[in-house]
Amino acid sequence: MDQHPLVKDARAKMGKAVEALDHELVHIRTGRASTGMLDGLEVEVYGQKMKLNQLGTVSAPEARLLTIAPWDKSQMASIEKAIKTSSLELNPSNDGKVIRIPIPALTEQRRKELVKHVHKLAEEQRVSIRNIRRHVVEEIKKEQKDGKIPEDDAHKLVDGVQKDTDGYIAKIDSSLKKKEEEIMEV
Repeated sequence: MDQHPLVKDARAKMGKAVEALDHELVHIRTGRASTGMLDGLEVEVYGQKMKLNQLGTVSAPEARLLTIAPWDKSQMASIEKAIKTSSLELNPSNDGKVIRIPIPALTEQRRKELVKHVHKLAEEQRVSIRNIRRHVVEEIKKEQKDGKIPEDDAHKLVDGVQKDTDGYIAKIDSSLKKKEEEIMEV
């Protein structure tokens, strides 16, 4: 009964909600260097926009430093400009070979803002998961009413969907807690 198409579909969608949150959280600056901070950054080169990680090697050699070694040194100015104009509030410098980006410590005020933002992102995904559950439960009840599923099986499916929902929300809470600790870490 666990393999009912509605339940399988719900699990897949709930898993995607957790993945979406984790993807968003990677891009939030915590005061610690993470190459993922720059993943979404696009740079105007050769007359088009390209992802930064397609233009060079991004690494975090120290806890508060990112480095970018562009494959084409003529693109250093474009890369620097993209970083400076991004919402990351970073100030890169280069020595002609490597771009260094010191990661400044976050202020207490900024930490609190980030925690609020992270909580908002997590709540959006919790709501998404609860909406998926609600939709699946409605569909199961409709199938039961139409005589496609016996009442006992419908109850088992609904209970299973609720357990799945609780599990995915626990994963969201875990990701949230981990990110909150990273942000508040001094």
